Amino acid sequence: MSGHSKWATTKHKKAAIDAKRGKLFAKLIKNIEVAARTGGGDPAGNPTLYDAIQKAKKSSVPNDNIDRAVKRGSGAEAGGVEYLNITYEGYAAGGVAVLIECLTDNKNRSASEVRTAMTRNGGSMADPGSVSYLFTRKGVIVVPQADGVDEDTVLMAVLDAGAEEVRDLGDTFEVVCEPTDLVAVRTALQDAGIDYDSAEAGFVPSVTVELDEEGAGKVFRLIDALEDCDDVQNVYANYDVPDEVLANVG
Repeated sequence: MSGHSKWATTKHKKAAIDAKRGKLFAKLIKNIEVAARTGGGDPAGNPTLYDAIQKAKKSSVPNDNIDRAVKRGSGAEAGGVEYLNITYEGYAAGGVAVLIECLTDNKNRSASEVRTAMTRNGGSMADPGSVSYLFTRKGVIVVPQADGVDEDTVLMAVLDAGAEEVRDLGDTFEVVCEPTDLVAVRTALQDAGIDYDSAEAGFVPSVTVELDEEGAGKVFRLIDALEDCDDVQNVYANYDVPDEVLANVG
């Protein structure tokens, strides 16, 4: 899992400064709109919205864009769109299981984009339920490594709040907990004065498939293609890539 997380974290940092920045912003804004529509426009009373806003700010989304998204989602400003949550399942090279979460206002478009990305990059679609059982819904908080913040410091801050595990990923720590404990763990970090990059519920694989350099390259290309689809919000896959292989793949 470490290779998976490290690659995802590195890629996210690059996405914030490269040509895909506009697409990343659009996805973060869509997340905020949906959170505001679901739980109201007050971040203090809507933890999902609070975390969506924090993630957007960490990715340098302008405050004006964030404010407008909250207003559209909550109905305070016209122009909001009704988005549907759709999850697709499939397989990548080497039998790697893939879960694809979409937010869309057009199911047919999403299905077509996802299917095209899969088939053009060595993947295949799977029936609902054939892949999802390999994943567990968890709360995941990403903490950047900084002076005075080591693994023990993070662990001591979050242990009593319900954290299950703290993983050292090199540049960051990944704190894993039950989704119901996400707010408590995130609050414990804040109370301890520890900064974090993102806090959100996601899928963590219960079983992983170790990949060699060739397999990793194929899987990474598929995930990149999926994430390039406008309606795709998150892609989860149950691969593991050893650090030495990850270094070679780049």
